[in-house]
This record gives sequence, C-alpha cells and structure tokens, in this order.
Amino acid sequence: MAGGMLDPAFQTVSPLGFGAFKIGRNQGIKYPRGYDLPTGEQAARLLNEVLDLGINLIDTAPAYGLSEERIGQALAHRRGEFLLCSKAGETFENGASAHDFSREGTLRSVQRSLRRLRTGALDILLIHSDGRDVEILSHEEIVPAMLELKKSGLVRFIGLSGKTPEGARKAMEWADVIAVEYHPEDRSHEEVIALAGRKGVAVIVKKPLASGRLAAGAALPFILACPEVCSVLAGSLDIAHVREDLRLAQAARAKKNLASPPAPG
Repeated sequence: MAGGMLDPAFQTVSPLGFGAFKIGRNQGIKYPRGYDLPTGEQAARLLNEVLDLGINLIDTAPAYGLSEERIGQALAHRRGEFLLCSKAGETFENGASAHDFSREGTLRSVQRSLRRLRTGALDILLIHSDGRDVEILSHEEIVPAMLELKKSGLVRFIGLSGKTPEGARKAMEWADVIAVEYHPEDRSHEEVIALAGRKGVAVIVKKPLASGRLAAGAALPFILACPEVCSVLAGSLDIAHVREDLRLAQAARAKKNLASPPAPG
C-alpha cells in the first residue's frame, strides 16, 4: 500500500481501461444480449487498436475463458505499453465457475496466467471474489500468497475485485488497488472510494454500465467526476464503441482536472 500517496503508475493510467471479458467468453454472462466470440484474428486486431488509441490498462482473468491466451498472443510484443491486470481465485470451465482461494491454488493460477499472457510478471493481481469478501480475506490463504508473489517480483500491485464495501474496506489493510462497482445505480461503495483516496489505494471501477443497462454518456462522466477513481473498465467488441467511451472518459478527466486545486508548489 502506498501509505497515502498514490503510486505514479496509477496517476498516469488512462481514464478508460479495456475489460477483456468479451474476447474470451460468452457463456454464463450477465449482459442483456448475447454475442458471438471473435476469432483469434479479430481479437488480436481489436486489442492492438485499443493500445493504438492510448488505452494503457487491460483487465483480464482466468475466468474469462480464452481472454488471457488471446492477450498473450496479440500483445506480448507490446508488453511495455500497458498495465496488465489479471486475477486469482476463480476459473471458468465447461460452462461453470469454480473457486480456489488456497495458497497452492493461487500460486498455480498465477503461473498459468503468466504462461498464457506470455509475460514474466503481472502489473496487477486481484482476488476474484465470489461475493464472500470478508470471509475470503479473513479465513483463506490467498492474501498471504499474494503478498508472497509481490515480494518475489512476479506481481507488482495486489488488491481485491470484490462485491461489498465491507470487503473493500478490509482489503485496504494490505491492498495497493481495489476494483469496485460504482455508477449512478449503485453508489454503495462511495464512502469506501473516498477512504481509498485518503489511504493512497488506487480505485478502478468495474461494470460502469451495470453490465450493459446504462448509457455510457451518463455513467462515465458521473464515475470519473469522483476524484479518487483512477480508471474505468469497459469492454466492447466494437472499436468504435471503445473510441467513443474513451472520448467521454478523457473529457470527464479533463473536466475533473480543471476543477482540482493546483498542487502546492
């Protein structure tokens, strides 16, 4: 944890990050409409176009089907251009999720992710919570395992992708970053986000459009008006949608920066 000062890596992250769920999985989804998976070639083209737009955060997970493998295939040669975030604790196989928060399961998961992503280290590793945030953090082995991975240099930053404000609050005892759902229809993490800002813990917002139920034009400016939010994860298979979301996010960040008082000099 940064001890009150946000790490420079999060100060320069793009206001829009790319959520890479849809390039790898279309089963067991929460979106209102289904979609076909892109081919490997289509996924590679999209990922490279995302980087070309200036987006420098890509979020994936073992539970996102083919996502990690496709990112490794498409972007290994551009690894230095972006922050790479993956997760541990959940896998998705044969149409069903399975969870393992043990030490051995965590270490095994990260090694598998590194192979699939074709990288020597992850920038960000998050616990992929099943909703039992406080129980996982209190009684499972995954937090000590992640601290071990960070110490070894295989992971740069660690944190929680959780579902409850209580879990996010507890994670801030050790986390560098938290990923939370926050948008006009769900403001339950508002106080925790403010606390993260005071502690120097980076905040990434996931599901900003409530799994496709909200319009980006309303949701993204609302979220990025929050001074503690570093980046918002949005995923689309249409690069035009990604480009428009990035435009909205950049405009919201610029407005926020204009409203912020100048740093003491």
